[in-house]
Amino acid sequence: MSEVAELPTRKDEAFRYSDLDALAGVWPVAREEILVPSGQSTSLSVVEEGEGAVARHLLIEIEAGARFDLRILNAGNVFGRVAVDVRLGEGADFTLGAAQLGSGAQTLEIVTEVSHAEPNATSSQIVRSVLGERATGTYLGKVAVARGADGTDASQSVRAMLLDRTATANAKPELEIYADDVKCAHGCAVGELDAMGLFYLQSRGLTPPQAKRLMLQAFIAEAFTGAPEEERLQALALARLEAIV
Repeated sequence: MSEVAELPTRKDEAFRYSDLDALAGVWPVAREEILVPSGQSTSLSVVEEGEGAVARHLLIEIEAGARFDLRILNAGNVFGRVAVDVRLGEGADFTLGAAQLGSGAQTLEIVTEVSHAEPNATSSQIVRSVLGERATGTYLGKVAVARGADGTDASQSVRAMLLDRTATANAKPELEIYADDVKCAHGCAVGELDAMGLFYLQSRGLTPPQAKRLMLQAFIAEAFTGAPEEERLQALALARLEAIV
């Protein structure tokens, strides 16, 4: 008989900000394995916008010279968690674009670990969060560059917009580098909508909610730019924004 994995605690870094009560209802989380063979290119769109609690764990192996494009819309669930572990082969490429849109008492989480195990691989992560009322949005992302993985090019861009002072954004981009000839960067910012920008749009005839939605639509657009399903993802995100703004 196989043993069920023990429920994590807040001492586990990957679950530091999680809703453990909600997590208990979907634990254990099954691992979904994805293999991208050498030289191939594929993509996946993950949309979580139900009403209950959901947790997913993707294990992605991208072999030499392969490309994988992953887009995530984490929106409607009272608890929504998507964990992504990626291992890159030589010359492989990984793109992540994700948006988290929360309100009420939602807890939304994206946790990633991207391992550059071989030389000349590239990875790009763009995560945008819009949080209102008492919602909590978390991004924990680690990029690990192994010894000998020279030529690595990795970036993380993490930004969160708080619609109310009662909302919470947690962000921790992390680099762990053991190679010398690499290009790695990360950026993180949490803020509010620009008051002057809102005033300008309203002076052109938009109502306050319309002005907010337009600015927020532009804010999250980068997460889905270039995606194979860009139009569908943008439409779903806009519909969610209309519900929370």
